[in-house]
Amino acid sequence: MKILSETTAKRHLSKLQAAIVDGLEDVKAQDIQVFDTAHLSPLFERVIVATATSSRQTKALAASVRDKVREAGFDKPRVEGEDNGEWVIVDCGSIVAHIMQPAIRQYYRLEEIWGDKPVKKAKPKAQPAAAAAEDAAAGDAKAPAKRPLAAKKAAVKKTAAKTAAKATTKTAAKTAAKTTAKTTAKSAAKVPAKTATKAAAKTAVKTPAKTAAKTPAAKAPVKKLTVKTTKAAAKKSPAAAAKKTAARKAGA
Repeated sequence: MKILSETTAKRHLSKLQAAIVDGLEDVKAQDIQVFDTAHLSPLFERVIVATATSSRQTKALAASVRDKVREAGFDKPRVEGEDNGEWVIVDCGSIVAHIMQPAIRQYYRLEEIWGDKPVKKAKPKAQPAAAAAEDAAAGDAKAPAKRPLAAKKAAVKKTAAKTAAKATTKTAAKTAAKTTAKTTAKSAAKVPAKTATKAAAKTAVKTPAKTAAKTPAAKAPVKKLTVKTTKAAAKKSPAAAAKKTAARKAGA
């Protein structure tokens, strides 16, 4: 009997999922995704996320889902968020459908919260008459108890806020690391360049002076000039002139 109950519950879930997806597709919802959340929350077993391009479309999608679910034999879903139409939640008990405008969906990123087990949108096969009768007899007795819709939405927003905070912290850390690395690289590149420039300037100043001092051409003129100056001074000396005069007289 237990296996039969589990089978019936699965058929109910599959049938409800198909009704919701049909309602969304009838009004041209975009990017419809279904996720298995039974292992993440006791409040529901499936989360369906879809995008609408306007407030008018979100309301139309919610109405379409509500009608399809009732036509499939389930209780009338509870709807919240139709006033502004930015984010409408259709609570069908074991499945919660989130109809969101693009900016809201991108901000809350429900796929990151509930999306670790995506479910295909395959429609259930036609059931035999006996199985259909069993499902009808089971009714809501087999369906999980409904939880307050406000609690479901609050849980989603709280988890989404934590995810957004973590993403912001990681981005800030990466940016700081990149900035520090760039600053360090620039400083390391500038310091050797400045040091090399100063060293080259000092070498350029010292080298010509030392080279000029060691060059033979610089020393030779000094020696020749000294010898010529000595001979000239000797010629102009009075003593030398007197000797020359005495020598001339003796020769005469």
